[in-house]
Amino acid sequence: MIVLAADLLAPDFGLIIWIAITFGLLLFVLTKFAWKPITSALSERETTIHESLAQAEKALAEAKQLQADNSKARRDAEAQAQSIIREAREEAERVRTEEVDKTRSQIKQLQDQAQAEIAREKDSALSSLRQEVADLAIRAAEKILRENLDADRQKKIVDNFLGDLTKN
Repeated sequence: MIVLAADLLAPDFGLIIWIAITFGLLLFVLTKFAWKPITSALSERETTIHESLAQAEKALAEAKQLQADNSKARRDAEAQAQSIIREAREEAERVRTEEVDKTRSQIKQLQDQAQAEIAREKDSALSSLRQEVADLAIRAAEKILRENLDADRQKKIVDNFLGDLTKN
């Protein structure tokens, strides 16, 4: 067996020539039929990969722009919402103040009306009381002085008495 291993390692020019011819034929067949389709397929694949990368970068840029636009729109919406809330609070405070002032004015008006009504009722009661007192005084004086005084004199005494009552 040692002899066979040595034979394999020994250079044989005929074998080298056949291997070179076979390699050349293989290289010719590959170049003629397989090399162009393989290189064109690789070239197409490379172009597709480059286009895909470009599209991915473009999509990424668009996504970033959309995200920035959405963030700006969200901030604007939040600012607008805060403004609306602030305006609503101010309007509510203004309406509340107006209602409080209006209610106070109505209460003051009702108090003034009540005081005026009380004053009218008081004057009316005093007037009725004076008239009643005058009538009672006239009757009493008439009974006492019926015999001594005539009607004109009685009227004068009553008027003087009424004048004294208004002073008191």
